[in-house]
Amino acid sequence: MSRTSDDDLATAWHDLMGRYHRAICALDRELLAQHRISASDFEVLQQLYQATPDRAMRLHELGDGVHLTQSALSRLIARLERDGLVERCMCPDDRRSVIATITSDGIARYRKARPTQRAVLRQQAV
Repeated sequence: MSRTSDDDLATAWHDLMGRYHRAICALDRELLAQHRISASDFEVLQQLYQATPDRAMRLHELGDGVHLTQSALSRLIARLERDGLVERCMCPDDRRSVIATITSDGIARYRKARPTQRAVLRQQAV
């Protein structure tokens, strides 16, 4: 069994981070230019769009899915709410939890942006 050296692991990590940063910059550039949303906005809209059965999620679950800190997610959700793409409400079962739901405008923006996001991902995969 061969073991990867620490230097090989560090090189692989560096390459992965480079690919990620190039991809996220390209996504931000295209999504902002064409749809007025960032890559992080898109990720939140996508998570909510795919949430079943009612396209809603508790914020702490959403934060885990989009890999944002609680404070970063709170600011992002506030911005999406201000833009009419997301609504927030208290969880009826647990008053300590907040639920985010994608609005009809959010669904429309997500559906329009999805082909752009997929095209950028395809370009970055080459």
